[in-house]
Amino acid sequence: MTVSAFPIKAVVFDWAGTMIDFGCMAPVEALISVFAREGIALTDAEARADMGKAKLDHLRAILTRRELAARWQAARGSLPDEGDVQALYARLEPAMQAAAASATLIPGAAETAKALRQLGIRIGSGTGYTREMMAPILPLAAAQGYAPEAVICAGETPSGRPAPLMTWAALIALDAWPARRCIKVDDAPVGIIEGREAGCWTVGLAASGNGMGLTLADYRALPDSERHARREASARLLRDAGADYVIDDVSQLMPVVHEIAARLREG
Repeated sequence: MTVSAFPIKAVVFDWAGTMIDFGCMAPVEALISVFAREGIALTDAEARADMGKAKLDHLRAILTRRELAARWQAARGSLPDEGDVQALYARLEPAMQAAAASATLIPGAAETAKALRQLGIRIGSGTGYTREMMAPILPLAAAQGYAPEAVICAGETPSGRPAPLMTWAALIALDAWPARRCIKVDDAPVGIIEGREAGCWTVGLAASGNGMGLTLADYRALPDSERHARREASARLLRDAGADYVIDDVSQLMPVVHEIAARLREG
């Protein structure tokens, strides 16, 4: 079999919690900090609940929750509105850029990207970060060995996740089709839904991303029983979103790629 005949044409990866920033920590820290400036104590769980959406949509989702809106009203004297969303967003963008130090590749990410390329599989990516938020991240990731051919950012398609448009935009940029021969890899349920809506195979990451919500060091320090329980809870959310496969992190992706390829060969 020649490399060009490999059944999988492209893999589209998410960024935070998938290829960089184990635990998806940077956006949580940025969100908590901008709300704190408004006198609102945003919890880790509240910051993570809508992770994966474009950050403007993420802020809207947070502020529409009843408990958060009540806290906002108590602190600010009125219910949050779109003006508040835009003001928060203006502060969130530089906070996200300042968190670029979290652009450390997840172990196995560079090696997985290299293995995909050796099979002739093209690599794209999509993110809830804007192009400005990604600006400091892209060169840091490239210096560590990961530079996807296509990077689609929040705001660059008419609708964000769970719409399939960012994945489609990546596939168009890669000239990769049909979608049923492509794979979407994500740590958030909304990204899995995006991949399914795009017509791709979907692979969820239960340990490295938002569902686990721990740094690599904290994850490794968990007792085995707690690590297993938390990983299963994270995996359940991804399966409920429709993931075809769920693994711990991107270092385990290649056996799944070969299994999907075998299934495609079998029709």
